[in-house]
Amino acid sequence: MTVDLACAEPAFLDLTFAGLEGVPRPGEERLANDLLRSPGGGAITAVGGARLGLSTALVSPIGKDPVGELLLRMVSKDGVKFAGRRVARTPLTVVMPADGDRAMATFDPGEEVTAAELAAVDPRAVVLSLPRLKLAPPDARVYAGVGDVDARALSGRQLPDLSGVRALIINEREAHLLTGLAEPDRAAAVLAETAPVAIVTLGERGALAAGVEGVVHVEGVPVEAVDTTGAGDLFAAAYVWADLAGAALTERLRWAVLYGALSVRVATATAGAVSLKALLEEGVEHGLTSPVREPSAAMKEEQ
Repeated sequence: MTVDLACAEPAFLDLTFAGLEGVPRPGEERLANDLLRSPGGGAITAVGGARLGLSTALVSPIGKDPVGELLLRMVSKDGVKFAGRRVARTPLTVVMPADGDRAMATFDPGEEVTAAELAAVDPRAVVLSLPRLKLAPPDARVYAGVGDVDARALSGRQLPDLSGVRALIINEREAHLLTGLAEPDRAAAVLAETAPVAIVTLGERGALAAGVEGVVHVEGVPVEAVDTTGAGDLFAAAYVWADLAGAALTERLRWAVLYGALSVRVATATAGAVSLKALLEEGVEHGLTSPVREPSAAMKEEQ
């Protein structure tokens, strides 16, 4: 198997309480308008990549439980190949969107992908968090990220070697935790001393990058946010898509910001992950030109 993109971060089933007036405080009960089930975690990036036309593999361990069966059925509808192993239980997250942000509670049994499992799909690109960088296949483009839990664990500590990554993609809070700097531009500059390209997403304010391709800031795309869950995961998917297509840094950021912004207009990340056709149409409205893609890994195999 050869794929364009391998997603190896833990994949969750997200349970989203839609329409909450606010996140409940301790001892308080709030009513939701709906309860939605959708792929979460690494599965969000996998679905986003697949909808953008990349051949995509989900290499995360998935449980043999009913939660895992449902999750695999969901991602398979988008053509995502499952290339991980089956374990006892599947990670699960409860998502409570409210007031343009969200709160989450997660159960993760702690199963991890292996280097051999990643190498078996022969990916052109792989998305990995900082603690898992050592698992990356040697010839793959590596796009590194860090979740809130890992960012807090790494706060004040020396970062792993990032010289081999293609780009580090993190949000403003994570940049602050990793560097201790409140200003995202200064944090990006510090991170760019260890990573070739350091990208800090800024939510509705867009994103900025620093590194070997210079310093770039792109503005956000105004939308009414319903659920911001997974916007960063979809930003990463679109950034990888544009990078594999050969787009310059500014254009990569603009496509990624647009894709992430479009996703927050509805509840759940994958419901907001638009198709390639829809993204390109939106891109025209924002003055973007479709990047010329190289043949995908799957197309090369067929040839």
